[in-house]
Amino acid sequence: MKWVDTYEIAAALADAHPDVDPATVRFTQLREWVIALPGFDDDAARSGEKILEAIQMAWIDEAA
Repeated sequence: MKWVDTYEIAAALADAHPDVDPATVRFTQLREWVIALPGFDDDAARSGEKILEAIQMAWIDEAA
């Protein structure tokens, strides 16, 4: 997975953290969780607020 794979990342986060409300996750924690996902293979430095927000929104949709 790469940072641009927002929906794939969101689905993986929902599976990895089923009891977490994604709306309450800080971007710093979200970034760490994404980097720790199995299959994530992108430069950690390439993340930014815009991509983290997109991932969080996709995760909120996934959790609904």
